[in-house]
Amino acid sequence: MSRIVRCSLIQAANVAPADRPLAEIQKAMVDKHLGYLKQAADGGSRIVCLQEIFNGPYFCAEQATRWYDAAEPVPDGPTIRLMREQARLYRMAIIVPVYEIEQEGVYYNTAAVIAPDGTYLGKYRKTHIPHVAPGFWEKFYFRPGNLGYPVFDLGFARIGVYICYDRHFPEGARALGLNGAEIVFNPSATVAGLSEHLWKLEQPAHAVANGYFIAAINRVGTEAPWNIGHFYGTSYFCDPRGQIFAEASRDQDEVLTADLDLDRIAEVRKTWQFFRDRRPDQYGALVQA
Repeated sequence: MSRIVRCSLIQAANVAPADRPLAEIQKAMVDKHLGYLKQAADGGSRIVCLQEIFNGPYFCAEQATRWYDAAEPVPDGPTIRLMREQARLYRMAIIVPVYEIEQEGVYYNTAAVIAPDGTYLGKYRKTHIPHVAPGFWEKFYFRPGNLGYPVFDLGFARIGVYICYDRHFPEGARALGLNGAEIVFNPSATVAGLSEHLWKLEQPAHAVANGYFIAAINRVGTEAPWNIGHFYGTSYFCDPRGQIFAEASRDQDEVLTADLDLDRIAEVRKTWQFFRDRRPDQYGALVQA
């Protein structure tokens, strides 16, 4: 019998203006997503992933210490506690990207992974941190991730997480495959322009090179007062052959739901033996400083 796993991706525009109190901004986005989580659960999803730093705007468009106060501990902060309750309520795994504080002055761009029974399974910290003008000042806010490329076993699927800018680097995508990931989720905040043509190029290539499913999420809308560009949505699912088989709209909030047949992984890997034929003994120069 096929191993079919129904998954959902939630893309959403920011709600509260960026000049409102931080608690108000975060509550507005969390409340919005609670309805979308119910929609995903009502549709039969077993795994749902939210967008990068889902509970607010993409504040990295400016460099302001105010946003440090938006960070919270993982897993002991209020957002992860609430999402653990939601996972238990709906018997649905949830990937929750938030701004994490480890200790004062040490912050990460993090995604927590919660099992369907509400168990906190662990987290991934964004590894590759951009600092690109205009508007992507992430090194001001985040340390590079230091947890490697963990894979989380849900019992019915093994999942990994890559976050936004990570997608430009094939090394971590390969590590996730070698670590056993069957689905790699990439929560993002990316705008139209320079990298848009790569959105449907790089990640399907990761799917092909590693023989797994990709679930790519991007927020929507234009966020004032920064207006660094249009977050263009188009979240999608891609199979191990690199074929996009479900795609969300460009401009609207949406819960994108699709069935992933994990038996396709074995089918593809029996044809394309990339893991068998790779030559790690020849790649030493790639990791030399």
